[in-house]
Amino acid sequence: VQLVASGGGLVQAGGSLRLSCAASGRTFSNYRMGWFRQAPGKEREFVAAINRSGDSTYYADSVKGRFTISRDNAKNTVYLQMNSLKPEDTAVYYCAATTNLVFRPERTAFGSWGQGTQVTVSS
Repeated sequence: VQLVASGGGLVQAGGSLRLSCAASGRTFSNYRMGWFRQAPGKEREFVAAINRSGDSTYYADSVKGRFTISRDNAKNTVYLQMNSLKPEDTAVYYCAATTNLVFRPERTAFGSWGQGTQVTVSS
């Protein structure tokens, strides 16, 4: 599956952004989807994931209550709504896909990746 992420940008602390990730090439609903992020000098870290039907979601503790992952299988798209953004949320955000049936919030559990979109939160 091919993934194209979009929606990043520059926002002030406390603001919001909505990231989108459009999938093509395979049956989107067969994939569990996730968002990861990588800040300069840091490892890529898990942010959120959603199961194939969209009725189960998972979040990193650092974003719980502020970020919401969702998907529209009819549009082959997964979203990440980010509210109450903080400067420490600044990173390149990547969407990822996996056919694994068992959820693991780890980079190695996802086999397909988008190109990343930059999110910068100013203080």
